[in-house]
Amino acid sequence: MQIYLPIAEVSVNFFTLLGIGGIVGILSGMFGVGGGFLITPLLFLAGIPSAVAVATSANQIVASSFSGLLAHLRRKTVDIRMGLMLLVGGLIGSAAGVYVFNLLKELGQVDLLVRLCYVFFLGIVGALMLIESLRALRRARGQAGPAKPRRQRNWVHTWPGKMRFRTSQLYISTIPVILIGLSVGVLAAIMGVGGGFIMVPAMIYILGMPTKVVVGTSLFQIIFVTAFTTLLHAVTSHTVDLMLALVLIVGGVVGAQIGTRIGLRLKAEQLRVLLASLVLLVCGKLALELFVRPDELYVIGGVGG
Repeated sequence: MQIYLPIAEVSVNFFTLLGIGGIVGILSGMFGVGGGFLITPLLFLAGIPSAVAVATSANQIVASSFSGLLAHLRRKTVDIRMGLMLLVGGLIGSAAGVYVFNLLKELGQVDLLVRLCYVFFLGIVGALMLIESLRALRRARGQAGPAKPRRQRNWVHTWPGKMRFRTSQLYISTIPVILIGLSVGVLAAIMGVGGGFIMVPAMIYILGMPTKVVVGTSLFQIIFVTAFTTLLHAVTSHTVDLMLALVLIVGGVVGAQIGTRIGLRLKAEQLRVLLASLVLLVCGKLALELFVRPDELYVIGGVGG
């Protein structure tokens, strides 16, 4: 069943798009990530132009993240105050990222920028997460001796502007929190991601938040940043395809509820191993495409002229 996407100017199988949305929704519910690191490359493979894939995938992330957030709110595993601090930086970073995206789009360098960003960030984050999560998994099984006690104080406790986050049981500076949100906002605009693959490990390893609170809080911030990013892309570059977004949203909302239930059945260490493995798999696929000669060396036309 083929459907025509007016902004992307291509015809794509309806069930393929629905399946992509469902997979990303499951990831959102399981890991607290928007899933953009996967949905954008999958849309590339489905034949969607890069500018449309980046702008529209941010739209789908809003829906899947909201669906997952509702489940976490019912379980009271969302730190609203932490989420608001992350949001301050996220909105600023998103505006800056959209400006850079549109500038490179005019220069015809968007495709290269997006793919290089994916390979760089996914490779580093995925490798670090996999190493740490495998160590944590071995400790949980008693194979690596007793776990070292977590340091009670680090550099986030020494900076000024401290605030108490009761849900996370933290009293730390708001500066690193805002900086994390800022970096995630930039990535959301340039890569069409929610930024959860950066924010989740940063919240765990830098801020020291409990894993059970990280997922819901991450989704809270992702919703507003990606919604703002989508609005900016729609107004400035006109690359948001509503038909594509609608199909992805339907699959994402259903998938997020399934993913939340799956996530509750797995241990935190197992979740981190799965997420790290998936991040590295996507990174490897994109890195390979940078070196493999394309079937067609020249493409005539395209979104944005």
